Amino acid sequence: MTPEVSRAIEELTAAFPASVVEARALGDGGASVTIDPVDPGEPYMQRETWMRFGISFQYPYADIYPLFVRPDLARADGAPLGEGMTSASFEGVPAIQISRRNNKLDPATDTAALKVAKVLEWLRLR
Repeated sequence: MTPEVSRAIEELTAAFPASVVEARALGDGGASVTIDPVDPGEPYMQRETWMRFGISFQYPYADIYPLFVRPDLARADGAPLGEGMTSASFEGVPAIQISRRNNKLDPATDTAALKVAKVLEWLRLR
């Protein structure tokens, strides 16, 4: 892993102390990351999920996109998950893909930990 990717994993571990952060080197300097568990919020029947994503070797100049959560995530009110979420897989594991791209990435401030926190906040406010 590049030093920047390693630092991002350290920051994720610090930002989510109640979760296990696992990272697997991809061989190109990037990493595949799992944070487990995270709470997607009250709109969902399941109050725990894992979150998985890749951190590119180009980090911090590349966005953390897309992110994935458990495949059975469902809204407590029975409504569909809605825009930005679709059935997919991540590294062969069934998942719900969350499409929340940062089109104005600032590599000085837009960290992997901030991206995960923003996506979790987006989930909770839906």
